[in-house]
Amino acid sequence: MNLSEIKYPYVVVLKSPVSGQLNAFGLLLNLVSCIFFCREFVFTEDKNVFLIAGILLVIGLVTWNVRRMMKGEKVFFNRAFLISALLWIKMPYMEWLFGAFIILAILERQVKFPLEIGFSDSQVVFNTLLKKKYHWSDLSNVVLKDGLLTIDFLNNRLIQREVEEDDDDEDVPEEEFNAFCKMHLQKKR
Repeated sequence: MNLSEIKYPYVVVLKSPVSGQLNAFGLLLNLVSCIFFCREFVFTEDKNVFLIAGILLVIGLVTWNVRRMMKGEKVFFNRAFLISALLWIKMPYMEWLFGAFIILAILERQVKFPLEIGFSDSQVVFNTLLKKKYHWSDLSNVVLKDGLLTIDFLNNRLIQREVEEDDDDEDVPEEEFNAFCKMHLQKKR
């Protein structure tokens, strides 16, 4: 659920630093799986139509995702992971990879989801799998400057990440946001 749909006057969306690495990992896992599936299809005497159909589907999905990556679009390998998981069940070895591929398929979207931080009058909320809520009294300083958000906690923990730049000019105005944060930080002291 997007934080902007609730009641937060300011929602800052942070860049995801691992998206490219996860795409490469997903591509590699699916291609290596296809190599194992093709090997099994070639060397087994019982030619399974399910296996060849699955191989073609995984290769098709991976090819489609690579084309989308080249265009700079968001890519998700979860469908390919699900089909690979079903194929790993049919394999005579390493069937346990079924579970690993199911977990990857379920978690991929959550991991690639850009981190949103909602700032309200009473709290600051990080929109993760399990929402993290902090009161303004937990924070020492919050500053948005030149596309970089810095959140300094009283316990000396520091978060500093780049802000996602949208094409639709809904970026958070820095001066207004910083004034909002400064006001709430001073209120809680």
